[in-house]
Amino acid sequence: MMQRWNRKKSHFPIVAVILLGVVVCSILYNESSIQQIHEEDPSNQGPKHQQHASTVTYVVPNLGSHSNLAPVFLDRFSRCNSTSEYSGKRIRWGDSHVKKGRRKSSESCDVFAGKWVFDSESYPLYNESDCPYMSDQLACHKHGRSDLGYQHWRWQPHGCNLKRWNVTEMWEKLRGKRLMFVGDSLNRGQWISLVCLLQSVIPADKRSMSPNAPLTIFRAEEYNATIEFLWAPLLVDSNSDDPVNHRLDERIMRPDSVLKHSSKWEHADILVFNSYLWWRQGPVKLSWSAEENGACEELDGLGAMELAMGAWADWVASKTDPQKKRVFFVTMSPTHLW
Repeated sequence: MMQRWNRKKSHFPIVAVILLGVVVCSILYNESSIQQIHEEDPSNQGPKHQQHASTVTYVVPNLGSHSNLAPVFLDRFSRCNSTSEYSGKRIRWGDSHVKKGRRKSSESCDVFAGKWVFDSESYPLYNESDCPYMSDQLACHKHGRSDLGYQHWRWQPHGCNLKRWNVTEMWEKLRGKRLMFVGDSLNRGQWISLVCLLQSVIPADKRSMSPNAPLTIFRAEEYNATIEFLWAPLLVDSNSDDPVNHRLDERIMRPDSVLKHSSKWEHADILVFNSYLWWRQGPVKLSWSAEENGACEELDGLGAMELAMGAWADWVASKTDPQKKRVFFVTMSPTHLW
């Protein structure tokens, strides 16, 4: 046993040397790779990058609201006469006209931090078949989904309990107000769900739903309240703003203007925005408001979304009083299939 142990022990220095060599080679290789990445990264190009940054053109968004110029809006027939690479223009927003002060919430619990829990006793809060406004796009049970477990999930904040849903109390909070969802079909689904939650206590002759249009309105007469949905999938002006005919080969937007849509949402008391899914569908053509002759630039979806969100944020920062208007933004949502 001693001989066998000594024989094994004699190999340890050799193994250690080999392992040390592998570690040293790995470190040298990684340092070389990091150095190569560092040299290729445009953000690390020193004076050259700084010089480029100093020449960036900043565009003041939503200028039609600050000037006498009548904005020219896009529609589904709009086309680009020419397309060039993205020039690097950026959106300048909220610098000088942000309204100071934020509404301080009296709530001691963050209702946005929580988890979904299964609740088979108190959920669902409404049945799909009982809502006359349910969209076929959202009617899972009607179109053959056999398991109904998905209807029993309830949101549970970490630090408190939400009050039991009370339809009448909700209408009292909405009395004399406009609640508007703005965005794409995912937000439209949230709007329809809220309408289905609320409509049951309103007599049929005291409620109405306007025909499908860019702005669709559910109205409860006795509460003088509306729950509305505005189709604006990119939030900024675009050629995809028709709620029916928006599947186009070429997506064009005005990255510096929300004015077409803000004229419809500006007087709402509660705004719920979303914009996410459409930016994942390939490059976008940019038609800047000051550009003439149909000249466009092309940019990837993520970059285009950043520009659009700048124009949206400029409107929120300059046009909303947090003491009078509540603004929410839904960052991400499952697709219709999930």
